[in-house]
Amino acid sequence: MKRRFSLKAIVATVAILGLNAVPAWAADTIKVGVLHSLSGTMSISETVLKDTVLMAIDEINAKGGVLGKKLEPVVVDPASNWPLFAEKAKQLLTQDKVAVVFGCWTSVSRKSVLPVFEELNGLLFYPVQYEGEELSKNVFYTGAAPNQQAIPAVEYLMSKDGGNAKRFVLLGTDYVYPRTTNKILRAFLKSKGVKDSDIEEKYTPFGHSDYQTIVADIKKFSAGGKTAVISTINGDSNVPFYKELGNAGLKAKDVPVVAFSVGEEELRGVDTKPLVGHLAAWNYFMSIKNPANTEFTAKWAAYAKAKNIAGHKDKPLTNDPMEATYIGINMWKQAVEKAKSTDVDKVIAAMSGQTFKAPSGITSKMDEKNHHLHKSVFIGEVKADGQFNVVWKTPGPVKAKPWSPYIVGNDKKKDEPEKK
Repeated sequence: MKRRFSLKAIVATVAILGLNAVPAWAADTIKVGVLHSLSGTMSISETVLKDTVLMAIDEINAKGGVLGKKLEPVVVDPASNWPLFAEKAKQLLTQDKVAVVFGCWTSVSRKSVLPVFEELNGLLFYPVQYEGEELSKNVFYTGAAPNQQAIPAVEYLMSKDGGNAKRFVLLGTDYVYPRTTNKILRAFLKSKGVKDSDIEEKYTPFGHSDYQTIVADIKKFSAGGKTAVISTINGDSNVPFYKELGNAGLKAKDVPVVAFSVGEEELRGVDTKPLVGHLAAWNYFMSIKNPANTEFTAKWAAYAKAKNIAGHKDKPLTNDPMEATYIGINMWKQAVEKAKSTDVDKVIAAMSGQTFKAPSGITSKMDEKNHHLHKSVFIGEVKADGQFNVVWKTPGPVKAKPWSPYIVGNDKKKDEPEKK
């Protein structure tokens, strides 16, 4: 007697055996990779980005999916381990056969996975502000370049409204993003006539928790003139740093701190009353009032409650990298539909000029050439409830400059990825 096997049975058997021989025509879903640290020092910032991708996928699937197929998330945990990011990226592309990956926070994790995506012609959406000095055909950068965050923030600190700062402490976590950003900022400050003796640069390792000496040094340095701190501290080290600011009584009116990696989520575990008036520079704040943001925050609150997300089910917060993640996945969906394919090269071409009504209140646009979003810039003051009051913003969206004009030789670099 002949046995007959259904297509579903064959696919299921292959999956159980762990084989990767399922032909493209047999797949009834489009796999989407999620590459964020769910443990380790960066989990304080990255876990919520995983949940943002899952929320967007649920929303897209509820409306019929993409090209008539449901999106299927494949979530991995690189655990704040930079070499493991590369391993997990390779797994997503070669074993799980994902069409796209949303992931990474730190630049060291992005630098770790970049050769993997370029070699295997994968597609990465990177949702966090970064130091620039990079352009890849295989990456779309939905966070800010330095001219969309760092430079405007320092210009604000030097202005009358920002306190007329004359001396600067560049304080960061010891890796590529803070060091490169501070190289750019040091060159920018020197172009504005600030002397080397009025710039102090300090770095601490990931996971650092003792900021007593550093805050005491900042206090001492500030005695030499009007001082501001530019913080590129990343991950859970922000909690002890801000606690020590409060303990030392270092108030914003005396020495303002502007942070580039601290938003609503990082302040969740901190008593923010002593921090009122300190600053953060981003392209989105939860407190921004407009219909798109009202809809976005309401969606997140409902999702967090329905999924019982720790912390967010009772106190749902949104932040800049969440918005950048949400814009990215929606633009990718639009590009796939325009290309009528998930083929990476076709999707890359279709991403050019994509627009999306962003929760920040602008129609966000993907640049036609340089793989970066045009973004508005906001500077917010910390409020007692851990939210931000916007004190300054650009008149409209700013085009990204991936190659900073303050780095020698960048004027000769092209504003678009090289075709390889």
